[in-house]
Amino acid sequence: PERRTLDDRARAAAPGHFVRLADGVTHYEVVGPDSGRVVVLAAAFSVPAYLSDSLFQRLGRAGFRVIRFDYYGRGWSDRPETTYDLALFDRQLAGLLDSLGVSGPVDLAGLSFGAAIVTDFADQHPDRVRSLIYINPVFNTGRPLPPRERTALAWDWYMVFRGGTDDMATGQLYDFLHPERFPDWVERYRVQQQFRGTREAWRRTRVAVAVAPRQEEQIRRIGA
Repeated sequence: PERRTLDDRARAAAPGHFVRLADGVTHYEVVGPDSGRVVVLAAAFSVPAYLSDSLFQRLGRAGFRVIRFDYYGRGWSDRPETTYDLALFDRQLAGLLDSLGVSGPVDLAGLSFGAAIVTDFADQHPDRVRSLIYINPVFNTGRPLPPRERTALAWDWYMVFRGGTDDMATGQLYDFLHPERFPDWVERYRVQQQFRGTREAWRRTRVAVAVAPRQEEQIRRIGA
């Protein structure tokens, strides 16, 4: 159950940094030298930025300046009452780069749903992107919206009373070839599920995906 409010007190023990952007507070982390080539890691649909732990640290040690962040509605970032479409995540990423003084082109790596986000960003800001890296990409392709996701009431019923919340946490283990190597993964994921607004942010993202234009034209324009 979402019993906690995500505020400064709740964020006190979180790693990394926070910045207030146009749509709310964003949690982010940076490693590597200030002079390094900038790489941005965009996570999947619901897993926070820690998804890239190993890659994040390795790239930093290799001399890259690596940025990762929690999308709105995930991790330690705010859960704004808004439409969770690609335009929201575009504003978030653009605002974060601006706040860090990153004006030149960056390398964007998108995992799963992160691929949809970085594709849209590259299409909207071609001068800010040097390259795109897709990892098991998922794009907007007209995903149908199941009945349980069409209203907040139906979604809450499924998530709270039909096991959806627990399924999303434990289901993470099926993505690993060796889940035994990540014994704390489910508990790390459950941290964000304590905060009010999380499951509704996820539902709104799925609603936005269902009605969004397919991304084939964007992919063609950016030459991906």
